[in-house]
Amino acid sequence: MMTISLIWGVVIVLCCCLWLILGMRRRQMGEPPLENGLVPYLGCALQFGANPLEFLRANQKKHGHIFTCKLMGNYVHFITNPLSYQKVLCHGKYFDWKKFHFTTSAKAFGHRSIDPSDGNTTENINKTFIKTLQGDALNSLSEVMMENLQLVMKLLVVSKSKMPVWVTEGMYSFCYRVMFEAGYLTLFGRDLSGQDAQKTLILSNLDNFKQFDKIFPALVAGLPIHVFKTAHHAREKLAEGLKNQNLGKRYHISELIRFMNDTLYTLDDMEKAKSHLALLWASLANTIPATFWSLFQMIRSPEAMKAAMEEVNLTLKNAGQEISSEHSPICLNPVQLNDMPVLDSIIKESLRLSSASLNIRTAKEDFTLHLQEGSFNIRKDDIIALYPQLMHLDPEIYPDPLAFKYDRYLDEDGKTKTNFYRNGIKLKYYYMPFGSGATMCPGRLFAVHEIKQFLILMLTCFELELVESHVKCPPLDQSRAGLGILPPLNDVEFKYKFKHL
Repeated sequence: MMTISLIWGVVIVLCCCLWLILGMRRRQMGEPPLENGLVPYLGCALQFGANPLEFLRANQKKHGHIFTCKLMGNYVHFITNPLSYQKVLCHGKYFDWKKFHFTTSAKAFGHRSIDPSDGNTTENINKTFIKTLQGDALNSLSEVMMENLQLVMKLLVVSKSKMPVWVTEGMYSFCYRVMFEAGYLTLFGRDLSGQDAQKTLILSNLDNFKQFDKIFPALVAGLPIHVFKTAHHAREKLAEGLKNQNLGKRYHISELIRFMNDTLYTLDDMEKAKSHLALLWASLANTIPATFWSLFQMIRSPEAMKAAMEEVNLTLKNAGQEISSEHSPICLNPVQLNDMPVLDSIIKESLRLSSASLNIRTAKEDFTLHLQEGSFNIRKDDIIALYPQLMHLDPEIYPDPLAFKYDRYLDEDGKTKTNFYRNGIKLKYYYMPFGSGATMCPGRLFAVHEIKQFLILMLTCFELELVESHVKCPPLDQSRAGLGILPPLNDVEFKYKFKHL
């Protein structure tokens, strides 16, 4: 028995030695500094996953503003100097930004690739997104979202006689519930069967969405969904509800969903439904925590609350809108929503403090990357990555970077501030929660409108207070680092009551 164990031990040691000799990548002349890590395949993934910000800061201190790390079998070149971001984006012809995103979507949601180069569609999906999420389409989408937010909040008002004067609830749970229902209705329309059937459907979908979203980081890391039986079942149930036969029972379906149905004509009904689920996740997974942080930071700052309320009142007055006890609907067009610099600044500052997106591009061929720090050779299929949280928390760009300052993005005239500097040089890229260049989120304008609409309604419909007036800011859930806006690790209780107008 001892002999067999000894033999296996020797075999394992030999395999590890062979990997160290043959399997580890060697840095070649002109390439960035390299960190292979000590674990085969994983490389530095465990250290990166534990705390990406500190991991990158440590390597930045060790290697400078560009270095390469092996993560989950991939070699990732991190560019950490924001002055070089523009230069990175100028190398667009060498990058394939679709490969990673389309492959990840197909794995996570279970549909075939929607990359035109794979032959399942001849359409440019990104153009479809822009066509249906920006311009005139944005006006219609924002209008419907405002209607649905007010519909969801009206149901709270209708039931207020059954509730205490002050309602206490977890703020993240509240934002999750309201934004999920309003967002779902905006994309997929309302149920023809009536309000009761719709409420039942929404509650079931909300629970399934949470179950699926919980394991999403693991899916992005490459684990198969079949490992997570509950989440797999939840995903399939969500997709089932988005098949054509079920969407046919709904009205006011968004132009985005109708266009996607037409664009992905080669996919079967279930695969189309799963591509719709991908859109649902993309529209909510970051918007919900972004909404929470914007509301939380605004409520805990009396100055922010006061400035926001004054701006909302002025905007409504200029728009000829009046808040009455009859709860007449508020209707603000995109031009009016865009002209609210205080709310803009509150949202931007909240996202600056909570975003941890990873901007990724894959090298289509061997090429030389020319940066502020010099020129570096990049190999085909390597990944170029920007991690804007490093910039968002840089004290040279943002003094006292961990503090929430509601007016950080306002200039001395109360207009939107765009001048931010590093090393005395004005930055073109200083705020990047939505990505950059070709990978910038096409729904970012709609997302900001949604959050603004939510804040406007919360300020006009409710009295708002934190249960603990001096509550500490909850820590960020680092398990979702790289995916966008990080949710809070724990919820925060708040109180709200309806205004008697």
